[in-house]
Amino acid sequence: MSTIWQILPQPNDYVFDKIWRRSRPLIDSQQFIQTLKALGYSHFTGVPCSYLKPFINSVIEDPSIEYTAATSEGEAIAISFGSHLGGRKTVSMCQNSGLGNMVNPLTSLNHPFRVPTLLIVTWRGEPDRPDEPQHTQMGEITPKLLDVLDIPWEKFPNEVADIAPVLNRAEQSIAARSLPFALVMSEDSVAPNELRGRRSSILVETDRIAFAGDRSDHRVTRSEAIRLLLKHHSPDRAIVATTGMTGRELYAISDSSNHFYVVGGMGSAAGIGLGITQAQSNQPVTVLDGDGAILMKLGTMATIGYYQPQNLLHIVLDNEQHDSTGGQQTASCTANFANVAASVNYRNAAFASDASGIEEAVRILLTKPGPSMLHIKIKPGSPSKLGRPTIPPDRMKERFMHFIQRNSLSRA
Repeated sequence: MSTIWQILPQPNDYVFDKIWRRSRPLIDSQQFIQTLKALGYSHFTGVPCSYLKPFINSVIEDPSIEYTAATSEGEAIAISFGSHLGGRKTVSMCQNSGLGNMVNPLTSLNHPFRVPTLLIVTWRGEPDRPDEPQHTQMGEITPKLLDVLDIPWEKFPNEVADIAPVLNRAEQSIAARSLPFALVMSEDSVAPNELRGRRSSILVETDRIAFAGDRSDHRVTRSEAIRLLLKHHSPDRAIVATTGMTGRELYAISDSSNHFYVVGGMGSAAGIGLGITQAQSNQPVTVLDGDGAILMKLGTMATIGYYQPQNLLHIVLDNEQHDSTGGQQTASCTANFANVAASVNYRNAAFASDASGIEEAVRILLTKPGPSMLHIKIKPGSPSKLGRPTIPPDRMKERFMHFIQRNSLSRA
């Protein structure tokens, strides 16, 4: 004869875990955030997840914290990278499905440059916890993926008493390795918190400057364009040069402590520039981008237009091809980056395709509050036997951070 217990559906581990989580006092997100603030964390960025909702909402509503909503997880890593260069301790947040989007900048930027960030990654599709089918595989491999990336990790704390010990271990790892550390957040880790306020967006009227016709026979080379641009740049202005030929040609023309050569993380230069300006709002920054690179993370332009960094000049050197990999064509022949900038709220947008137009445009743009875009059509090709930056990435980072710090002190 069957007992009542044998007849009723049997609860599984997930049900017991769900009941336990809902019966215990959940961590208030502010308790965790206050501990982070006490450890010096002041810049948060990321892409939302429903598990992160109460945490992100608390960050947004805290006036002592800078929060940047990124359009992609890889962009978030670029922004936190730049913020670190500006002297901030950073937190980068995403759903684990977006962890794959972070792999390139984490491996080709954070690792060689030894730039840490505290990752908070949600665990959608956690084994034995029912979820949507698109989360199944990533849920199974999230811990293994972090292990492969050589990113130490722990589960996000469940109890208030665990917050300080977990974060202390994260801090010890970051201090010892100068590399990211991850906290993996399960469902129902923090108490609900609805968003009560929203950041007001600032819509601007774009000033179109020096918008001239494009004559291909008047175009200059990339090196010639860089030389023309440098003539008008003061030594206290940071220059972030995208990966590939742009950084290599800038290095060959003039190496300086105010130059940062993004040797990996294609598409990340604009996000890095934005992060620097958010960490140091008075630091003027020029980003030297390429057409292939900016097309890879075009959403970063919308983020820049939304956050309105007044000291950012974004320059796209566009030769309509991938020079570093053999001259394959990009889609930039269909893209007018000055028009794109105007459509996503840049304050100024200019186009130039000859030497006089480049000089006139950059001279004017450097006198105006940004964000500003200068789209320059250039000739394809690069100098033969072009070298690469010889300074190791971690030393370049230290040199550049010292420059930023020195500038900050001189303005104080």
